Amino acid sequence: MHSTVSDGTDTPEELLRNVKAAGIDLFALTDHDAIKGFGMIRDIRGPEDPLLLSGVEFSCQDEKGKYHILGYHYDPDGASIRQVVEMGHERRIRKTAMRLNYLKTSFGIDFPEEEVNRLFALDNPGRPHIGNLMVKYGYAETRGQAIRDYLNGFRIPDEYIRPEQAIQGILQSGGIPVLAHPSFGSGDELIVGGELEERVRRLIGFGLQGMEAFYSGFSPKLQAEVLALADRYGLFVTAGSDYHGKNKLVVLGDTNLDLTQGVPEGMRRFLEACLP
Repeated sequence: MHSTVSDGTDTPEELLRNVKAAGIDLFALTDHDAIKGFGMIRDIRGPEDPLLLSGVEFSCQDEKGKYHILGYHYDPDGASIRQVVEMGHERRIRKTAMRLNYLKTSFGIDFPEEEVNRLFALDNPGRPHIGNLMVKYGYAETRGQAIRDYLNGFRIPDEYIRPEQAIQGILQSGGIPVLAHPSFGSGDELIVGGELEERVRRLIGFGLQGMEAFYSGFSPKLQAEVLALADRYGLFVTAGSDYHGKNKLVVLGDTNLDLTQGVPEGMRRFLEACLP
C-alpha cells in the first residue's frame, strides 16, 4: 500500500485509520523508493493498533527488464537501505525535471512557479503528480489521458536502480527482499512460464528471498504459478493489495488471499521471520 509520501492519496495518518477501519491486523506501508511514511506511522501507532512491518517498494531495471522489489522488516536506520532510498529519490527528481521540460518544449505546457516548487518539494514526485497538474490547468481531461497521450511519449534516458542494488540494500539492513507482482513487467507485459522462472532464478542469485503470490490484480492461474515457483525454490510468500487510495481502483486489503484455505507454508515462514 502507498501513501502521499509516494503516489497514494492517503496520508500516513489517514492510512493507519483506514487500515484499522478495514479490520486489517498486520500491514506494511510500501511507498515507492521512500521509507519516511513508515516512520510517521510508527510514531503515531498505539499499542492496540494493527501490527506494522517496515516496508518499501523499489522501482528497478536492468538489461533484462523492469522489476519492483519490496523490502520488509528492515532496520529503517540502516545505512544501506537509506542509500538506495536516496538513489531513488534523486532519480525521481531528475526525471520530473526532464518530464516538465519535455511538456514545455514539445507541447507548450507550462505550470505556475509555485506549483512547480510544490512538485519538487514532494518526497517522490512522478507521472501521477504531473498528470494531476495537467488536469487542474486544463491540459488533459483525466490523469490517465495526461499520462497516456503526453507523458508516456517521453523516453527517459537509461538511469535506474538495479535489482541487485535494491536487494543488497534491503539485506544489509536486515530486511527481506521480495519480488512484487512477479507476473507483471513493464506496462501490459505479462511474464509467465519459463521466462518468469528464469527471472526469479536470476534474482535469487542476487539474494531475493520471497515472492508476492497474493495480489489484487492476479487471476487464480497467475497466483497458482507464483505459489508453485515459491514452493519450488523455498521462497517466502507475501500478500499485497497495491492500494493507492483514489489513484487506483483497488480496495484496501484486497490481496486475493483466502485464509479459510489455511496459511500457505511460505507465508507462515515469512510471518515467523518478521513477528516476535
